[in-house]
Amino acid sequence: MFRRERPIPLRGSAAPLCNNLSVLQVPSRNLTHFGVVHGPSAQLLSAAPEGVPLAQRQLHAKEGAGVSPPLITQVHWCVLPFRVLLVLTSHRGIQMYESDGSVMVYWHALDSGDVSPVQAVFARGIASIGRFICVGTWSGRVLVFDIPAKGPNIVLSEELAGHQTSVTDIATEPAQGQDCVADVVTADNSGLLCVWRSGPKFKLVTQIPGFGVPCPSVQLWHGTVAAGYGDGQVRLYEASTGTLHVQISAHARAICALDLAPEVGKLLSAAEDTFVHIWKLSRSPESGHTEVEHCHGECVPDTQVCGARFCDPSGSSFAVTGYDLAEILRFSSV
Repeated sequence: MFRRERPIPLRGSAAPLCNNLSVLQVPSRNLTHFGVVHGPSAQLLSAAPEGVPLAQRQLHAKEGAGVSPPLITQVHWCVLPFRVLLVLTSHRGIQMYESDGSVMVYWHALDSGDVSPVQAVFARGIASIGRFICVGTWSGRVLVFDIPAKGPNIVLSEELAGHQTSVTDIATEPAQGQDCVADVVTADNSGLLCVWRSGPKFKLVTQIPGFGVPCPSVQLWHGTVAAGYGDGQVRLYEASTGTLHVQISAHARAICALDLAPEVGKLLSAAEDTFVHIWKLSRSPESGHTEVEHCHGECVPDTQVCGARFCDPSGSSFAVTGYDLAEILRFSSV
């Protein structure tokens, strides 16, 4: 069971974008950082365990050519082995900051090239693996940035071509010393999933075909891909082969966010039907297939949910954002 805790007030509200919440725990300072996108700005908040907001900062998308300020599409903390960077994507480019948002260390402008004037240009989908940060784009290409241990000498090392439509989300999982492991998955607007093996050169392991609906959110857990779709379904695949293990009719409307508590194998799904569900994933000792058990369902009445994240690796608390909702809702296990 979960109970609602004291909400964290926002200066504005959350934009109606999928995956519109990022959470970073800082155990050494007993703080939790929250990031939420609203139009041309991103709000960063730090809160104590009881939900008292201690600091707020607003970041804005870097201006480029054009009359209107660029809209931000996503904000996400990337935890690398040697540093934490805050990555912000927009219709102009990709901005990388120190973890508190105080200093911008890198800016990558999107090259629209020969794109039609009616074609939206943007970056979306952010994840880190090893020393790399991967960012998706409107064209379907995934940009791979090589991050140094310190300083601003960030290099675009590779562009991955596996998608024909715009990337929606990216998920990664540390390889934990295994060879030939699939540790990156990218999703797009057609529902296609591409599974990659990271390294100095990324390698495409397999493609999992879509079925006519977008895949707004994706996660990786112990070699299992968890994908949330626009028809409310959650599907679990074997990452290395693309074999479908489980299909759940989890929600009545489009899924907008998935998250994982890796320590315990809990999967959180949130959708436009106002519900947030928590599922327990496990591996069957006999077949080796992934099994699912429903643990909890939480209704957020009269709210178009657009972001949801666990607040700790054990999955004992989670936070939710909603369109036109001027606060971050918090829930913790009883």
